[in-house]
Amino acid sequence: MKAKNKMANQVQITAEQLLREAKERELEVQAAPPKQKISSMAELRDFQLRKRKEYEDNIRKNRTSLHNWIKYAAFEEDQGELSKARSVYERALDVDYRSPSLWIKYAEMEMKHKQVNHARNIFDRAVSILPRVNQFWYKYAYMEEMLGNVAGARQVFERFMEWEPDEQAWHSYINFELRYKELDRARYIYERFVLVHPEPKNWIKYAKFEERNGYLASARQVFERGVEFYGNENPDARLLIEFARFEERQKEHERARFIYRFALDNLPKSEQADIYKAYTVHEKKYGDRGAIESVVISKRRIKYEAELEDNPLNYDAWFDYIRLAEEELASTGQVDDVRRIYERAIACLPPLEEKQHWRRYIYLWIYYALFEELVAGDIPRTREVYQTCLTVLPHKKFTFAKIWLLFAKFEIRQRDVTAARRLLGQALGRCPKERLFRGYIELEIQLREFDRCRRLYEKFLEFSPENCQTWMRFAEFETVLGDLDRARAIYRLAVGQPRLDLPELLWKGFIDFEIEAEEFAKARSLYRELLERTQHVKVWLSFASFEEAHGDGADAARQIYSEADAAMRFGRDPQQRLTLLEAWLEFEKRQAGGDDPDAVDRDPRVRRVAGLMPERATRRRRTDDGGWEEFEELLFPDEQQQPNLRLLSLARRWRRRQQGDGVDLDDDDDDD
Repeated sequence: MKAKNKMANQVQITAEQLLREAKERELEVQAAPPKQKISSMAELRDFQLRKRKEYEDNIRKNRTSLHNWIKYAAFEEDQGELSKARSVYERALDVDYRSPSLWIKYAEMEMKHKQVNHARNIFDRAVSILPRVNQFWYKYAYMEEMLGNVAGARQVFERFMEWEPDEQAWHSYINFELRYKELDRARYIYERFVLVHPEPKNWIKYAKFEERNGYLASARQVFERGVEFYGNENPDARLLIEFARFEERQKEHERARFIYRFALDNLPKSEQADIYKAYTVHEKKYGDRGAIESVVISKRRIKYEAELEDNPLNYDAWFDYIRLAEEELASTGQVDDVRRIYERAIACLPPLEEKQHWRRYIYLWIYYALFEELVAGDIPRTREVYQTCLTVLPHKKFTFAKIWLLFAKFEIRQRDVTAARRLLGQALGRCPKERLFRGYIELEIQLREFDRCRRLYEKFLEFSPENCQTWMRFAEFETVLGDLDRARAIYRLAVGQPRLDLPELLWKGFIDFEIEAEEFAKARSLYRELLERTQHVKVWLSFASFEEAHGDGADAARQIYSEADAAMRFGRDPQQRLTLLEAWLEFEKRQAGGDDPDAVDRDPRVRRVAGLMPERATRRRRTDDGGWEEFEELLFPDEQQQPNLRLLSLARRWRRRQQGDGVDLDDDDDDD
């Protein structure tokens, strides 16, 4: 019958899967080997002969396979033929005497049949040929101990120790002696052990063993020998910590502190973290406040040293380190330590001669100078610090006025005014800056040297004539001295400068100066002069406020508002006119009686100004990318009527032309 559907089945079964399933189901039953019963001695001899022949054939085929030799020897052992089994083992050892398992099987056979001397002989041969195989020694010593031959087991261990084995062998020997309460022998073995394996953990085990058995002086001596063994050049942190803890358990806290300090002085910084941790715990338990703070400060010192080793240009870390050293100075009094840190910090110059990289660095010099002056009290060294700092700075590219001013103030505190003036004069000559001028002027003001202040202001204005703040301060200085004419002349010179950085501030100061001097006419003249230069709404509003407060009152102010509105009617900034109208409307409401809403609404001036307020219309315009955007436009009533007036003017001209007046349409005689 032919299959109609020849497509592959979705579930595929491989031959491997069929075999595996057959194995799992155990479809093929294997027949068990037949059992042979031996009923006579002859049959036994035949069986032994046949098996021996099989083993000999297997050995002949593969002489180096120890498995065949061991099976052969086990067969002879089962038959009770120990001599033949020994012969097989000896033949196997001739083939491969380096196999530990072969020696172990041989010795275990002898021990199983209580052939002790034979077993001893085998172990002696094994440890003589292969002394580095620890298993032989362990088995040999265990056998002697099980036989009760403690002296023999000890002799085996002694022979084993002559080969200087690993640590486990020494511990086995020590535990053997401890099982028989031989404490002195165990201590002697420990003594030999630490000489063969002088690792820190072995010194610690030895010392703890002595402490556990009550030999406290010996335990301390072991720790001291361990520390002396490693010396001051290569101490071990773990050994020192355990030594300190031992002293702590013995209530010898001063000894423990000395050990911790010794570790901190001699260990590398990378290994001091555990020391500081243990030292801190000890001081919290048994120390006073000063000791605890000393440990914490030392720990923080290590942290800062690590940070600065990674990045010596981390000036924030230097500041923290210096602050820590100054805090520690109160308890130690070691000024040289703080100076040493300052010297290391200022030696780390910024890599580039750009001011942004020097802004943090310069404060190291400032703090150093203040420390020498205020804390150390070393005046010559303070002056030397300032002078060195000025030598380091690249004044041709940039400078720091604060350094010059601090140095000058330092000289003032030393009552050397001449040196301070000489220093500031040198600063202005080498690198003039606004802050230097201001600081020098403030210094002379404090000294009441007003003529010097005037000369400095003149030099300042020659250096920076566009600085409005300087002009105003110069004028204020003269005002304070009572010389109003000189102050007015300074203001007049200032407003006449071709370029100013803040002209509006200068004009305001000039006007306020005239108002304070009650020269209202001059102030009004200044407003008019300023309006010739600018038509800004703030100027008009200030002028109107001035007229309201110091002029002819509301009428004068109203006149100013009206002039301002006329000037801004066709200006380019409708928002300024809106600001003006809002202020004008508020002014009219205030004049009409702001407390009575009805009176305000009926006032014709208020209604007139309100009628000038614009309407807000939303328009659309094209953007640069071709799209559309909405914007808000202010439509003032008087500006909306302007196109109609233009149309009427053109109509009149056309009519006169028709009447023969010959007036051209482009004639501009008509008022618009």
